[in-house]
Formats: sequence, C-alpha cells, structure tokens
Amino acid sequence: MRSALFSAENLEKESAQPGLRLQNSKMLKIELNGEAMARVGSMVAYQGQVQFQALGSGGLGKFLKQKLTGEGVPLMKLSGRGDVFLADFAKDVHIIDLEPGDALSINGSSVLAFDSTLQYDVRMVNGAGMASSSGLFNCVFTGHGKIAITTKGAPVVLNVDAPTYVDPQAVVCWSANLQTGYHRAEQFGLGTLLGRTTGEAFTMSFAGQGFVVVQPSEEPPIQGSGTEQQGGLLGNLLS
Repeated sequence: MRSALFSAENLEKESAQPGLRLQNSKMLKIELNGEAMARVGSMVAYQGQVQFQALGSGGLGKFLKQKLTGEGVPLMKLSGRGDVFLADFAKDVHIIDLEPGDALSINGSSVLAFDSTLQYDVRMVNGAGMASSSGLFNCVFTGHGKIAITTKGAPVVLNVDAPTYVDPQAVVCWSANLQTGYHRAEQFGLGTLLGRTTGEAFTMSFAGQGFVVVQPSEEPPIQGSGTEQQGGLLGNLLS
C-alpha cells in the first residue's frame, strides 16, 4: 500500500527516553514510564499498559478554587508504561521546560499536560481586582519538569523590557514574577477597540523582567462580572 500519508513526517516518532515530546505541531506524545498529568478528554490514542484516573482540578483544594473562580484544569492522571497521544482541537502544542526557581502563570484553558513533578495552584492575578470578567485567576506552575501548552495559532513571545499591554483574552502565559495590572482601554485612547466579543474594553499590563506569550486569537470571555460569576458558582457549590 502506498500513499503520501505514510511519509516519514506522519509516522510515530520513537525515543529511548520517557517523557513529553512533540509528535507534530498539533499533537503531544508522552512516552510513559510512571506517571504524568493531562487535561481530561485530550487523549486521542495510546499504546501499552496505561491507566487513566480522573482528578477533577487536581485535589480537593484546587477543585474548590476552580468552582469559585472558573479557572483550573480538569485533570486526569496517566500511569503505567506505554505511549499516550494528546491533542486539543488541533491547537498548536508547545513544550516548556521549567527549572527549579521558575514560575509560570498560565490560563487553565491552555494547559495540555505536564510532568507529575510539577506543582500548580490557582491564584488571583495581581492588579485584576474585580475590574474585568476575563483572566482574574490563573494557574501558577512551579518545580522541575516539562509542561505542554496550547495556542490557537502561532504565538508571539514578547520580551518584557518595557511596559507591555495586551488584550487579556489573547494572553496565554507569562513569567509569574512580572507585575500585572488591569486598565480600561479608554485610558490609552483605545476606546472599544479591545474586547470585541463583549464590548468590554480592558487591557492587561506587564512590568518587570520576563516574557508574555500572546496568541493570535481571543479566548471566549466569562459571561457576567467577576463578582456575579463567583457568587453564582459559590451558590451552586453550597447548594
């Protein structure tokens, strides 16, 4: 049987070392020999002896935070020995290596998978207050290991060496040490040019030394104000 489908670029990529690696720009391969964490529903294929265990948002504490904030990552634990292939609606996949002392703040919707050696928590974005309905809370990853993130299209990585302003619905992740803030776009003469999907006009500011990853697409915003959103979720949680 012959076809361009069977060209080398489409064949499964093998490696002697376990861990996260790209199968292609849209698909992650985890060569599993132990444990790893992944977004629920992201598995598209696997080979070998692999067990899948749903973990909610990564433990009771993080589950409660996710209910209250609308952020967090619905996780599953992968354990065993084999190959697991992950994807998320054909988004672009990127792998980031975290070293001890690194901290990455990332939108929960952009997390695909990560090594079980990493720790994460859901934290409020500094400077956000209750000003906007998007991006109030983010997942902050620390530790030593790899994390796979997704972007809608090819991103730009901005080096923050001067005050930097970004549409909060297009931000994917940033160095957690950066100072952040939220501002009404009218302050910068942008009027209603930002936040086209809701009419809201907020921009997010970054200062310090680090980087910001921005994708060429806007994530759908959370409907309603931050206070209303959290109040409704709290009511559902307690009912």
